[in-house]
Amino acid sequence: MSKIIVQGKAQGTVLKTTSPINFLGAVDKKTGVIRDEKYDIFKKSIKDTVLVFPHGIGSSVGAYTIYSLKSNQSAPIAMICQKADLTVASGCALANIPMIVVSNEEFDSIQNGNEISIDTKSEKILN
Repeated sequence: MSKIIVQGKAQGTVLKTTSPINFLGAVDKKTGVIRDEKYDIFKKSIKDTVLVFPHGIGSSVGAYTIYSLKSNQSAPIAMICQKADLTVASGCALANIPMIVVSNEEFDSIQNGNEISIDTKSEKILN
Protein backbone atom coordinates (compact mmCIF):
# COMPACT_ATOMS: atom_id res chain seq x y z
CA MET A 1 0.00 0.00 0.00
CA SER A 2 1.42 3.35 -0.97
CA LYS A 3 1.10 6.68 0.79
CA ILE A 4 1.07 9.97 -1.10
CA ILE A 5 3.39 12.61 0.34
CA VAL A 6 3.36 15.09 -2.58
CA GLN A 7 0.65 14.85 -5.25
CA GLY A 8 1.32 14.73 -8.96
CA LYS A 9 1.72 12.70 -12.12
CA ALA A 10 4.93 11.45 -13.68
CA GLN A 11 6.11 8.97 -16.26
CA GLY A 12 9.71 8.03 -16.80
CA THR A 13 12.60 5.64 -16.32
CA VAL A 14 13.39 4.26 -12.88
CA LEU A 15 16.78 4.99 -11.32
CA LYS A 16 16.90 2.79 -8.23
CA THR A 17 19.33 2.43 -5.37
CA THR A 18 19.03 0.47 -2.14
CA SER A 19 21.17 3.07 -0.34
CA PRO A 20 19.64 6.00 1.55
CA ILE A 21 20.57 9.27 -0.20
CA ASN A 22 22.26 12.27 1.37
CA PHE A 23 21.14 14.96 -1.08
CA LEU A 24 23.43 17.63 0.35
CA GLY A 25 26.59 15.54 0.15
CA ALA A 26 25.99 13.08 -2.67
CA VAL A 27 24.20 15.01 -5.42
CA ASP A 28 25.55 17.81 -7.59
CA LYS A 29 22.70 20.33 -7.38
CA LYS A 30 23.55 21.89 -10.75
CA THR A 31 23.72 18.68 -12.82
CA GLY A 32 21.86 16.05 -10.78
CA VAL A 33 24.83 13.68 -11.00
CA ILE A 34 25.64 11.47 -8.00
CA ARG A 35 29.15 12.55 -7.02
CA ASP A 36 29.78 10.27 -4.00
CA GLU A 37 31.50 7.04 -5.06
CA LYS A 38 30.04 5.02 -2.17
CA TYR A 39 26.72 4.92 -4.05
CA ASP A 40 25.89 2.18 -6.55
CA ILE A 41 24.48 4.95 -8.77
CA PHE A 42 27.77 6.92 -8.68
CA LYS A 43 28.22 9.16 -11.77
CA LYS A 44 24.59 8.59 -12.82
CA SER A 45 22.22 11.51 -13.21
CA ILE A 46 18.94 11.65 -11.31
CA LYS A 47 17.68 14.30 -13.77
CA ASP A 48 14.30 13.42 -15.32
CA THR A 49 14.20 9.99 -13.64
CA VAL A 50 11.77 8.40 -11.24
CA LEU A 51 14.21 8.16 -8.34
CA VAL A 52 13.58 5.09 -6.18
CA PHE A 53 15.48 4.84 -2.89
CA PRO A 54 14.83 3.81 0.73
CA HIS A 55 14.88 7.30 2.32
CA GLY A 56 16.97 10.39 2.75
CA ILE A 57 19.74 10.86 5.30
CA GLY A 58 21.87 13.75 6.46
CA SER A 59 21.32 17.42 6.94
CA SER A 60 17.95 19.12 6.67
CA VAL A 61 19.67 21.40 4.13
CA GLY A 62 19.14 18.48 1.74
CA ALA A 63 15.61 19.84 1.24
CA TYR A 64 17.13 23.00 -0.23
CA THR A 65 19.33 20.83 -2.47
CA ILE A 66 16.20 19.14 -3.84
CA TYR A 67 14.68 22.56 -4.48
CA SER A 68 17.94 23.69 -6.16
CA LEU A 69 17.87 20.60 -8.39
CA LYS A 70 14.39 21.61 -9.56
CA SER A 71 15.47 25.24 -10.09
CA ASN A 72 18.44 24.01 -12.16
CA GLN A 73 16.19 21.66 -14.18
CA SER A 74 18.22 18.69 -12.89
CA ALA A 75 15.66 17.12 -10.55
CA PRO A 76 13.95 13.74 -10.72
CA ILE A 77 10.40 13.88 -12.09
CA ALA A 78 9.21 11.86 -9.07
CA MET A 79 10.54 10.10 -5.98
CA ILE A 80 9.50 6.77 -4.50
CA CYS A 81 10.75 5.84 -1.01
CA GLN A 82 10.21 3.15 1.59
CA LYS A 83 10.08 5.69 4.42
CA ALA A 84 9.13 9.36 4.49
CA ASP A 85 11.76 11.54 6.10
CA LEU A 86 11.37 15.26 6.72
CA THR A 87 14.24 16.32 4.45
CA VAL A 88 13.02 14.56 1.31
CA ALA A 89 9.32 15.23 1.99
CA SER A 90 9.85 18.96 2.52
CA GLY A 91 12.24 19.19 -0.46
CA CYS A 92 9.71 17.50 -2.74
CA ALA A 93 6.92 19.73 -1.42
CA LEU A 94 8.99 22.89 -2.03
CA ALA A 95 10.00 21.74 -5.51
CA ASN A 96 6.59 20.28 -6.41
CA ILE A 97 8.06 16.84 -7.15
CA PRO A 98 5.56 13.98 -6.71
CA MET A 99 6.61 11.73 -3.83
CA ILE A 100 5.12 8.49 -2.61
CA VAL A 101 6.06 6.01 0.07
CA VAL A 102 5.63 2.34 -0.76
CA SER A 103 5.73 -0.93 1.17
CA ASN A 104 8.85 -3.09 1.16
CA GLU A 105 7.16 -5.48 -1.28
CA GLU A 106 6.26 -2.68 -3.70
CA PHE A 107 9.79 -1.26 -3.39
CA ASP A 108 11.32 -4.65 -4.18
CA SER A 109 9.08 -5.08 -7.24
CA ILE A 110 10.26 -1.84 -8.89
CA GLN A 111 13.10 -2.60 -11.29
CA ASN A 112 15.92 -0.24 -12.22
CA GLY A 113 15.66 0.93 -15.83
CA ASN A 114 11.94 0.12 -16.22
CA GLU A 115 9.44 2.69 -17.43
CA ILE A 116 6.99 3.62 -14.69
CA SER A 117 3.90 5.82 -14.42
CA ILE A 118 2.69 7.48 -11.24
CA ASP A 119 -0.67 9.16 -10.79
CA THR A 120 -1.36 10.16 -7.20
CA LYS A 121 -4.97 11.14 -7.95
CA SER A 122 -5.81 7.59 -8.98
CA GLU A 123 -3.24 6.23 -6.47
CA LYS A 124 -1.66 4.04 -9.13
CA ILE A 125 1.89 3.02 -9.83
CA LEU A 126 2.19 1.20 -13.13
CA ASN A 127 5.43 -0.73 -13.45
